[in-house]
Amino acid sequence: MNPLLHRTRGALRSPVTFSVLAGVLIGALFLVGTGADPITAYQAVLTGSLGSDGIGSTLSTGTSVLGMALALAIPLRAGLINLGGDGQMVLGGITAAVTGLYSPLPAPLTVVLALLAGMAVGAGYAALAALCENRLGVPLLVSSLLLSYPAVSFASWLARYPLKEPGSSLPQTRAMPDGVALPAFGDSTVTVGLLLVVLAAAAYWFTDRRTAFGYEIRMTGLNSRFAAYAGVERRGLTLKLMSISGALAGLVGAIGVLSFPYRFVDGSLTAPGYTWTGLTAALLATAAPLGTVVSSFFFAVLQVGGLAMERTTEVPRELTQVLQAIVIVFLAARLRFPGRWFNRRETFDRHKPEEAV
Repeated sequence: MNPLLHRTRGALRSPVTFSVLAGVLIGALFLVGTGADPITAYQAVLTGSLGSDGIGSTLSTGTSVLGMALALAIPLRAGLINLGGDGQMVLGGITAAVTGLYSPLPAPLTVVLALLAGMAVGAGYAALAALCENRLGVPLLVSSLLLSYPAVSFASWLARYPLKEPGSSLPQTRAMPDGVALPAFGDSTVTVGLLLVVLAAAAYWFTDRRTAFGYEIRMTGLNSRFAAYAGVERRGLTLKLMSISGALAGLVGAIGVLSFPYRFVDGSLTAPGYTWTGLTAALLATAAPLGTVVSSFFFAVLQVGGLAMERTTEVPRELTQVLQAIVIVFLAARLRFPGRWFNRRETFDRHKPEEAV
């Protein structure tokens, strides 16, 4: 068989491809049910997110979505679920804000220090969840989720009281000093933060595919008992992966503070739902590095394009959230119909009698 044809058929038989196509089809049925034209609605999504007026917003949103998707995909690759992304991200953001406001260093060094401080605090807080599992027997899924609530509440208290901007009615800190900000590309809201998360994605791919540590992670995710038999120390791996995960989540929070509006605003990091969208993207890609990048961009397009669809067709943007849910439901179900159909065709092709010459 032609290798290109074989790869194409493999991609079409992928549960991911089938889930996305099924989500688009069912979304079209929902649109018809509301009286909207599906083609017009989907055109509005694409134009509003990828057009000249929307690509900047898509890349800005994609920076946070991709960052959180990577943060959650790394432990997920080993079968570990980190549900504390909100807490780690918010602590990273408030730490970056405090560092930016009170650092005596020059502005460029303060930016670097704020990023590193946000990553360090995020990593430390995620490591605490890992220690709860390793030392106290609390499942990681539970410990990471429950630790997120006090972190978000603590950051909210700081923004509303000790660090609150004087005279402001909003729960926000003072603006960063002049120069304490990530450089932006032109007049857009896209900053160097996008390059940082892309570099993180490249490092994840290299580690996953080219290093022994990446092999240990994949092997643990596929069969943890076999990995333990082969000598992979589960507790140490959990601590390392959660620290890396928390560092990336803290980086996303720091990037959010060092970008417009250049301050920590209570709720601005958690309200868009970056953690859950990132988790959805990681699940859709089964935590594969390249797949995580593509699925993150896909969900960023849906999130930004949903606003354009609402303006153009008066269809609520919540429909895009329905699309995300449908895709994940189909993916989780792992429907086998396409695979079975292709398998039957392949079996028939192998066993059909040769035609007479």
